[in-house]
Amino acid sequence: MQPKRPIGIFDSGVGGLSVAMEIARLLPAEDLLYIGDQANVPYGSKPLERIQQLSDSITRFLLEKKAKCVVVACNTASAASLHTLRQSYPTIPFIGMEPAIKPASQATQTGAIGVLATPATFKGQLYNQTLQRYANGKQVYQSTCDGLVEQIEAGELNSPRTLQILQKALQPMLAAGVDSVVLGCTHYPFVLEQIANIAGPAVQIINPAPAVARQVRAVLQERSALEQGDTLGNFTLITTGDVDHTAAFLQAAGIRIPITFQPGTWIGEDITSHS
Repeated sequence: MQPKRPIGIFDSGVGGLSVAMEIARLLPAEDLLYIGDQANVPYGSKPLERIQQLSDSITRFLLEKKAKCVVVACNTASAASLHTLRQSYPTIPFIGMEPAIKPASQATQTGAIGVLATPATFKGQLYNQTLQRYANGKQVYQSTCDGLVEQIEAGELNSPRTLQILQKALQPMLAAGVDSVVLGCTHYPFVLEQIANIAGPAVQIINPAPAVARQVRAVLQERSALEQGDTLGNFTLITTGDVDHTAAFLQAAGIRIPITFQPGTWIGEDITSHS
């Protein structure tokens, strides 16, 4: 029997776990190998070239671990790096985060939609192409939610500061009549409940993570690479930050599935891990 090849997943920190959890739920037999580059979080304020460099290095690490596909579970890294990664590794399927402008545009009754994302995502070609393609004739209100990624990384999901950031981002959108809000950063589903409480029941909050998990399944199915059987896969999480802090975040976020933690280290432009 051939050894399992994992699904490789990466993000600047814990945000991509919102995607990884959906993949684990949808494809429970798969092994998952997750890289959280918390030594460099957040990516959203970094130059494009630096994000591409980090994304390439992490991809090389995942491929050395025999990943059968790579999920770029980070809107910022997808916007900056997805095109170049596909060019650099043409035989590897990459699944990235596309801003969910299309479902928001289809759902809106008021013609006004909101997008919460990082500065790098808003500047990216992918976001702007998606905007031009699907949001024609719609009013789009954007917020970078400054400081929110850092609050989530710190596990401050319900702190006054977190709620203040969300209020500042959402109130102008709500005043403008927004009735669909896109979560354009994989960290933000961890405060989806708080966003929904502020926005109210008339506003649809669009979390793209379940759709990304379905795309992973479709890509692997097309390649006849899906794991079969009832045996649960292994979930390994490598962080370039503090392992104990990451484990504490999972507890705070209510993530209870078995995960094996490993520390990761940057040595020059290469990442290494130790079990």
